[in-house]
Amino acid sequence: MPVREAEFDRVRCMTRKTASIIDEAVHWVTRQGASNFSAADQAALDRWRQQSAEHEQMWQRAQALKQQFDAIPKGLGMSTLGRPRPLSARRQVLRTAALALFAPTLGWLAYRNLPWDMWNAEFRTAKGESRSIQLADGSRLTLNTGTSVNAVFTAESRLLRQYAGEILVETAHPADSNAPPFIVRTDEGQMQALGTRFVVRKHERHTELTVLQGAVKITPDESGDTVVVRAGERTRFDSRAIQPVTAASPEAPSWTQGILYANNMRLADFLQELARYREGVLQCDPNAADLRVSGAFQVQDTDSVLELLTQSLPVKLHERTRWWVRVARR
Repeated sequence: MPVREAEFDRVRCMTRKTASIIDEAVHWVTRQGASNFSAADQAALDRWRQQSAEHEQMWQRAQALKQQFDAIPKGLGMSTLGRPRPLSARRQVLRTAALALFAPTLGWLAYRNLPWDMWNAEFRTAKGESRSIQLADGSRLTLNTGTSVNAVFTAESRLLRQYAGEILVETAHPADSNAPPFIVRTDEGQMQALGTRFVVRKHERHTELTVLQGAVKITPDESGDTVVVRAGERTRFDSRAIQPVTAASPEAPSWTQGILYANNMRLADFLQELARYREGVLQCDPNAADLRVSGAFQVQDTDSVLELLTQSLPVKLHERTRWWVRVARR
């Protein structure tokens, strides 16, 4: 029997709430195993567990699941996972398994939202990691933090399926003029490269495209519209519509050099961007949200960036642990 709209929304809300608690439980389980887990960390964990019976239940289940993972023989584990994974990637795997095992009553809605393809993608980066890859046709792909992409090259097409994160694509110029089209797909639609260099960022509900050289044709999945975006232009689109094309920022690819540029950016927006490169929770107090930030910041050392903010703005850091920071007005 089909799920009625009100019931669908209710279950979807339950999915988000449960997934949030599972995320927090997985965070604490993986943090507790770190060598720098402190007495302050333990106190914060105890407070989190005491918030509700559901928090304690998820904590117990996350611990049990981690013990099962730890019991897998190392040789078998490495064969299955393919390569060593940093802390954030292990946390992602644990979170995915936890969602599947802890919330069966959420039914197919929860199952549909599990990012299986994301975690199993051929090319992926953990939080704070970047990498550059040469593809089979000679094109170059650079992945920013928290990115996952599959590449499927056939006689008919050269396809990148982007599930999350941000990529810089530099397409090769095949000697064969009949070479198949180069396409990047996201949840919202596809982008066909017309001999070009461009950046694609996957947001939760839309895709953002910035063209640096050449041109890219956008086709949303649920619309017959197409738009060609040319060098020096940017736009965003969802599955139904493409937003008006505007001028691109010259700093769009600065992340490939590990730099986050801010030009009179709201502090809340800046911290949201910085959080993409930092493990744990990074929050902005509403009383400081509208302060403005300008400059070029090295994302490899987010602690130093936060300290610099306290020197250049009237803000202070509230740190429960290194992994839970809130920025507020002094």
